[in-house]
Amino acid sequence: MFGAVRLAVFGFLFLAVIYFLVSIYSRSIRREKLEDEWDEEVKEGDRDTYISVGMKDYEGSLRKKLILLVFVVPVVVVLGLLYVTNFM
Repeated sequence: MFGAVRLAVFGFLFLAVIYFLVSIYSRSIRREKLEDEWDEEVKEGDRDTYISVGMKDYEGSLRKKLILLVFVVPVVVVLGLLYVTNFM
């Protein structure tokens, strides 16, 4: 029983670190795309305002929510493997 609790705690911490890193990477990629888009196409108005509005849109986007699958997919896979190993 203690092993399962330890696995859950360390697994959650590991997945939290991965989520944090993927989230930072995704935000940086989106910001870079907004900067490139403004430099190539828009060139009107304030660049910082354009980027901040784009990042605000990103915060409510589906991509940001899909990153939460970092927590869901490994748990489902481990539970599926446990089920298949023990009950089939």
